[in-house]
Amino acid sequence: MLSKRIIPCLDVANGRTVKGVNFQNLRDVGDPVELAKAYQDQGADELIFLDISASSEGRETMITWVEQVARELMIPFTVGGGVSTLEHAKRLLDAGADKVSMNTAAVNRPELLTEVAEAYGSQCCVLAVDAKRKQDGEGWEVLIHGGKTYTGKDAVAWGKEAVKLGAGEILLTSWDRDGTHAGFDLPLTRAFSQALLVPVIASGGANGPQSFVEVFTDGLADAALAASIFHDGQWTVDKLKHAIVELSEFDQAEKGIPIRL
Repeated sequence: MLSKRIIPCLDVANGRTVKGVNFQNLRDVGDPVELAKAYQDQGADELIFLDISASSEGRETMITWVEQVARELMIPFTVGGGVSTLEHAKRLLDAGADKVSMNTAAVNRPELLTEVAEAYGSQCCVLAVDAKRKQDGEGWEVLIHGGKTYTGKDAVAWGKEAVKLGAGEILLTSWDRDGTHAGFDLPLTRAFSQALLVPVIASGGANGPQSFVEVFTDGLADAALAASIFHDGQWTVDKLKHAIVELSEFDQAEKGIPIRL
C-alpha cells in the first residue's frame, strides 16, 4: 500500500500566506518561503501553494515567489492560482514547481487539462475542485473564482470528465468545511475516491489526528491537506504523523495507516 501523504497548504495573497474560514475573512499568517522551509524540516511529504486571488483578479500566479520557494525546497510542491494557459504552466514548472493546479481556467476551458498533460505528463496536471453541498443535499456543486462563483456543475461528474481529459490528481476542497476545524467532509472525499482512479487529496476541515485517520480510512483519501492547524502551531507535521500512526495502530481493525515518518 502506498504511504498516505500529509501536505501543508499555503494560500498566498500579495506575497503573504493567509488563512480564512469558507474562503472569507483572510488573515496574515506569515512568509510563504519561511513557512515552506519549516514544514519541510518537520517532515511534510509535499507542499501546495495557491495564489488565491489570482483568478478573481484576472492575473497569473507570481513567478518570483515560486522561484524563491524552489531554491529552498527538496520535496515536491504544487502551485496553483490563475493558471489559464499552457505557457503559464510552463513558466511555473520552469521556475521550479513540480506540478500545476488548475481550477477556474479548467472549468472555463477544459482542454487546458489535456494541453498540460500532453506536454508534461498527467503527473504534473492537478485539478483543483472547490465543492459545496447542493441545497437539496444531493451531491456537490463546483465553485470557481476562489469560491465566489457557482457553476451549476456536479463536482463528481466534473472530476470524472477531468481525469479523461488528462488530470492525474485531484485536490478536493470542501467549501463547507474550509477553515472550520470540523473534520474532513468524508462523504465528499469518499465519493471522489470511489469514482476516480487517480489520487485524491482531501482538503477542508482538518482538525487533530483523528480527522486524518478518518479521511484516510472512511474517506479513502490518498493524501490530506491542512493549513491553519500548522500555521497556528496547533500541530507540527512530525507530531501529527506520529499521532496518526499511534491512533491507527491502536485500532486493530485499521492495522496501521502507512505514513512516512
